[in-house]
Amino acid sequence: MRKLSLLFIAIFAFSFVNAQSTKEEVDIMQAAFGMEKKAMMAEFVKVDASQADAFWKLYDEYETTRKAYGKERIDLLDKYVENYNKLTNESADSWTKEVIALQKKTDKLLISYYNKIKKATNPVVALQFYQAEGYILSGIRLSILEELPLPELKK
Repeated sequence: MRKLSLLFIAIFAFSFVNAQSTKEEVDIMQAAFGMEKKAMMAEFVKVDASQADAFWKLYDEYETTRKAYGKERIDLLDKYVENYNKLTNESADSWTKEVIALQKKTDKLLISYYNKIKKATNPVVALQFYQAEGYILSGIRLSILEELPLPELKK
C-alpha cells in the first residue's frame, strides 16, 4: 500500500503544478493510477476463482463511476487553485458545499459496491475491497489537503 500512496501523491502533486489540467492529462493520470490501483487491489482482495469474474466485473463498474467522480474532484481542485486568493464568503461556502456533495457521492458509491460485492462473492471479499478502497480514498483526500493552499481571510 505504501507504493500506492506514493503514486497518488505524485498524481495529485502533478495536478496542482498544472492547475489547468486538460482532459487528456486527466485521462492519462487516471489510466496510470487505475492500472497500478487494480494490481494493488488484486494483491489485497483474495477472491477465489469461482467468484473472480463477478468481483472484477463489479470492480470495473465501480471504477468507471469513481473515475468520473475523480474528474469532478480535479475540476473542483482546479477551480480552488485558480480562486483561493480571491475567495469571498459566498464562493468559499459554495465550493465547500460542492466538495462535500462529491465526497458524499463517493462514499455512497463505495457503500453501494461493498453491498454488491458482498452479495456476489462473500462478506470477507467485500470487506477487503472496502478496506483497500477506503485506504486509497483517505490517502487521496489527505494528499489533497496537504497540497491545498489555505485561503486568506478577507478583511
